[in-house]
Amino acid sequence: MLKFIRSLGYACSGIVLAVRTQRHMKIHLIAAVIVCLIGAMLPLTRLEWAVLLLTIAVVISLEMVNTAVENTVDMASPDIHPLAKAAKDVAAGAVLVAACMAVIIGLLILGPPLWHFIV
Repeated sequence: MLKFIRSLGYACSGIVLAVRTQRHMKIHLIAAVIVCLIGAMLPLTRLEWAVLLLTIAVVISLEMVNTAVENTVDMASPDIHPLAKAAKDVAAGAVLVAACMAVIIGLLILGPPLWHFIV
């Protein structure tokens, strides 16, 4: 049980580190809070909430994986190397794909009820 609690502490430290040091992580968190606040004002179903929260989790998780990849590559290959660049670019691309899909999912779920709320 102690190992499990220690592992949770390490994981929480990783989350805090990512939030403190990564500008894009802060942007994703701000966007997540805004989406949740808007969603709280709208009549969303449990399934819509589940999709929104899962989408938020995927984007934030990928941002953290991207940070881990970048830090590992920087440590392993301090000099510029094409493979190091490729690894970092692909990891960043994964975050971009997830973030773009998150915007689309957010518009699909929040758009119609938000439109009715405004109009």
